Amino acid sequence: MSTVSGDNPAPEPRDVPAPVLAARRWLLPSAVAADLDPDAEHAGPSGRPRRTVRDWVVDFGCFLLAVAIGLAAANTLTDDPNVPHALAVADQLIGALACAAVWLRRRWPLGLAVAMIPVGLVSNTAGGAGLVALFTLAVHRPFRYVAWVAGVQLVLLPAFFWLRPDPELPYLAALTVTALLTSAVVGWGMVVRSKRQLMLSLRDRARRAETEAALRAEQAQRLAREAIAREMHDVLAHRLTLLSVHAGALEFRPDAPREEVVRAAGVIRESAHEALQDLREIIGVLRAGDSDEAGRPQPTLAALDALVAESRSAGAKIVLDNRVADPAAVPASVGRTAYRIAQEGLTNARKHAPGAEVTVTVRGSAGSGLTVTVANPAPPGPVPKVPGSGQGLIGLTERATLAGGRLEHGALGGGGFRVRAWLPWGA
Repeated sequence: MSTVSGDNPAPEPRDVPAPVLAARRWLLPSAVAADLDPDAEHAGPSGRPRRTVRDWVVDFGCFLLAVAIGLAAANTLTDDPNVPHALAVADQLIGALACAAVWLRRRWPLGLAVAMIPVGLVSNTAGGAGLVALFTLAVHRPFRYVAWVAGVQLVLLPAFFWLRPDPELPYLAALTVTALLTSAVVGWGMVVRSKRQLMLSLRDRARRAETEAALRAEQAQRLAREAIAREMHDVLAHRLTLLSVHAGALEFRPDAPREEVVRAAGVIRESAHEALQDLREIIGVLRAGDSDEAGRPQPTLAALDALVAESRSAGAKIVLDNRVADPAAVPASVGRTAYRIAQEGLTNARKHAPGAEVTVTVRGSAGSGLTVTVANPAPPGPVPKVPGSGQGLIGLTERATLAGGRLEHGALGGGGFRVRAWLPWGA
C-alpha cells in the first residue's frame, strides 16, 4: 500500500482525462496526485512528490492550529503562580520548536510522533504539535504504529497530570478530556486513511475493469477476424478452383474454337483478379482451425431478399428498400459483408426491439460504394432481458474495416437504434 499524504479526503478523480487531472491537481494531496497520474512529473529534488497548493494550505492550517493550542497553554502557565518564570520560558521555547517541527510531519510522520512523546511531557505548549503529529501518523502509517504511540501517550497521561496538574480542571476531568481528545484525533486520522485507501482501491479496480474490457474487445476482434478468414478461404478456394477448371480445359482442348478460347481466357482473368482481391483481404488475418461450416457457400447481397423473407415468416415487421439494380453485380466480398451487416442488424432488432418495424435500406452503385442501413424505432412494448455484450457490433465494425469501409452505430431519438455501413464498390 502506497503512503498517502494530506489530511482530508479529496474527490475521487477516477476516469478523469489527463488534462483535467492536471488542472485539478492543486486540489489533491501530492502523493495522491502522483499515484493517480504516475506518468506526470510530480517528484521534487529529493525524490518525494512536490507539495501542491492544497498541501501548503493544509500544512499552514496545521501549523496555526498547533500555535493556537500552544498559546492557550502558555496563558495558563503565565497565570499559574506555582510555575517559575524560567520554567514557563523554557516551556514556551520548547513549544515553539515543536510547532516549527510540524512542517516536517510529511517527511517523518513516525519520527515526529515519537519525538513528541518526551517533548509533551516537559512542555505544555507543545500539546498542539503533539496532536498534529499523532493525527499525521494515523493518516500515513498502519494502525500498529499509531496504537503504540497513542498507547504510550495514554499511559503517560496520569503521570503528566500528577506532576503538572491543570489549574482549571480537576485531575480526573483533565485526564478524561485529554484521553478523549487523543482518541478522537486517532480515530479521525484512521477515517481519513481508510477513505484514501478506498479511493485508490476503486481507482485500481476501475483500471483493471478497463483493461479487462479492452482484452475482451481484442478477443472479440480476433474471433471476428478468424470467422472472416474462414469465409474468405471458402471464397478464395472457389475462385482458384474455377480458374483451374478453365485453364485445364484450355490445356486439353488447344484446338477449341476461338470464341471459346476467348471466353475461357476472360473467365480466367476475371477469376484471377477477384482471387487477388480476396487474397489481399485475407492477408494479416489469422486463419482459425477448421469448423463444421467449412465448405459452405457464403451468402451475398443477392440473398438479402431470402433473409428478409425468412425474418418475416418468423413474425418480424421489415421494410426492405433495396435500390441496387443488379445485386449480382456487387463484388462477392462486398455483398457478403453487406449481407452479414443486415443479418446482424435484424438479429439485434429482434432481440432488443421486439415488435418494432425494422427498415433495411441498401443503396449504391459501382464507383460510389454501397450503403447499408438497418434502423428501428423504440419497441412498442416491454423488452425482455436479453443477454448481450455488443460483441456482434464489434465484429461488424471489424468486417467493414477489413473490407475497406466503415460502420457507425448508435441510438436514435425516441429510443430507436441505427446501424449504418459504407462499403467500397469499385467501378
